[in-house]
Amino acid sequence: MVRGNALAHCGLILLSLWLCIQSVPISVDKTKENPQKEELGPPESAETGLHYDRYLREVIEYLEKDPHFKEKLKNANMDDIKHGKLSKELDFVLHNYRTKLDELKREEMGRLRMLIKTKNDIQVGNGWKVDHQALLKQFDHLNHMNPDTFEVEDLDRLIKSATNDLQNFDKDRHDEFKRYEMLKEHERRERLKTMNEEDRKKEEQHYEEMKKKHADHPKVHHPGSQDQLKEVWQETDGMDPADFDPKTFFKMHDNNGDRFLDEGELEALFTKELEKVYNPENEEDDMVEMEEERLRMREHIMNEVDKNKDRLVSLDEFMAATKNDEFLEKDEWETLGHNALYTEEEMREFEQHLANEEKDINKKTAELQKQKEDLERKQEELNAQKMGLQQAVEDMERIKAQGTKAEDKQVGAPDAEGEHRTVMPGSSQNLMPAHQQDVPVSGRS
Repeated sequence: MVRGNALAHCGLILLSLWLCIQSVPISVDKTKENPQKEELGPPESAETGLHYDRYLREVIEYLEKDPHFKEKLKNANMDDIKHGKLSKELDFVLHNYRTKLDELKREEMGRLRMLIKTKNDIQVGNGWKVDHQALLKQFDHLNHMNPDTFEVEDLDRLIKSATNDLQNFDKDRHDEFKRYEMLKEHERRERLKTMNEEDRKKEEQHYEEMKKKHADHPKVHHPGSQDQLKEVWQETDGMDPADFDPKTFFKMHDNNGDRFLDEGELEALFTKELEKVYNPENEEDDMVEMEEERLRMREHIMNEVDKNKDRLVSLDEFMAATKNDEFLEKDEWETLGHNALYTEEEMREFEQHLANEEKDINKKTAELQKQKEDLERKQEELNAQKMGLQQAVEDMERIKAQGTKAEDKQVGAPDAEGEHRTVMPGSSQNLMPAHQQDVPVSGRS
């Protein structure tokens, strides 16, 4: 469930293409370098969490190496990127980089084909109905009708897919957290059912005490408000609150010096507020909830400050926000405990879903057990057949051996003159050789 900081730092994210603006200092003139000698190292941008993350970042790395494309990207706004104007610049990318992009696409096609084949085999093997449309949707970020070359349509698809998927990324995380909370409550209720009346009352009392203890914390300032930023300025930066200056504050927390506050840099500003509510050593504090709270704070600032919706806060956007009424917000920030995350009806539906899943698992378990028993029975039959065949072979060999001995008894050893004496069955008398027998002579009485 928790991906924590790894997901929180998917920063510079609306479109990872925007990352390459900051990945190399602008003062470096790459047009004077020989592009043929450049090698692509491991992608350095933050992971997006998308299933095509590596392909996306490798494409970015190569495009950023092309001087013409990099210049166009540097001067493009997010609307140009989103609406495909930047994609058309692919036609002017150097040939050797286009060749590398072709190779990347072929590798990605191979990966997707193997992935879909594996998923299809698993679903068919388990008797599940295959959702072919869902499988094909995994190809949305590239043109699979042309599997060999990386074209303008591929870049356009990659941009649109990443934009859409990343915009829905936070929603997916919220849904995942909601399921986590309902599962936690379900397990608590199931545990209560196993207790006697006295233990159940004690457990319920302890539960309410922990909730009350968790809710008892210092005031949490609104993220992005003057009071919240001043607290960071004083306690984290060690500066005098009387000298607070928004512009200086922005530059101090623009850690990579790119003139933007990305999502990771923004979320780092909330640590002091989160420490008021969550402590990993306290039984009543859930660190999974803390990461959800961090995400909510970052979204609040983005909704208030990020006017062009590029998931980055520029200096101009930041300074403009300090002039809004929200910047002077004095009310306490409502943490997760202030409002219910789900209704009882949603909880009942969730538990019914769990019950159905358990029923399906039990059914599949029974089927597998039956298959196991059938296989064991067939194995026993095969073993019995094998033993029968072995016994038949041994009997045949024994009969053959007895027949050989009988033949040896019927044939005697050769005499001194090299002739055999034949022993008639049932008689112990040896026949004399023919030349030693009395042969009647004609005319003799």
